Amino acid sequence: MEDRVRIRSEEVLSDDWAVLKKTVLDYRRRDGRWETQIRQTYDRGDGAVILPFDPQRSTVLLVRQFRFPAYAVGHREPLIEACAGLLDENDPETAIRKEAEEELGYHLKDVERLFSPFMSPGSVTERLWFFTARYSPADRISDGGGAPEEGEDIEVLEMPLDEALAGIAGGRIVDAKTIILIQHLKLNPIEV
Repeated sequence: MEDRVRIRSEEVLSDDWAVLKKTVLDYRRRDGRWETQIRQTYDRGDGAVILPFDPQRSTVLLVRQFRFPAYAVGHREPLIEACAGLLDENDPETAIRKEAEEELGYHLKDVERLFSPFMSPGSVTERLWFFTARYSPADRISDGGGAPEEGEDIEVLEMPLDEALAGIAGGRIVDAKTIILIQHLKLNPIEV
């Protein structure tokens, strides 16, 4: 693609919680014609997400938390989500283990990396690393709930996998990363 993209200019529009850039570029189409495009990219860093599963009880651990962007467009309920967070300076597995301890209150042992898709590549640069892990009640090390100093107010939820799946069909679970992980786990169960 290097021979098909020429950056003309980049302008930082915002550099607060994340970086929003406006880029003017020339793009050579498949038919050979060049066209000028203007694009904005939102970069807040890459992240990781995990869905812990207890194969003995067929339960998953999720969180419920307020998400202002969803609220701003009319979703008035806190979102039910898989545990997730930004990588910051960590590798994906280290980051998600820390998030699981902070948000869920569990020390997870058998963490399995699944895939790392771009979540909204039309404008967001984020790549999200997906994981599953086994857990049991013995792995609990705290009440979880997140880091209050970071503005987190997280409720830990434990529910049967089939109830989580029904939550997707019923519109209670509307977070894309969570839907992907629940469906993946249903299609690829972790054995007892």
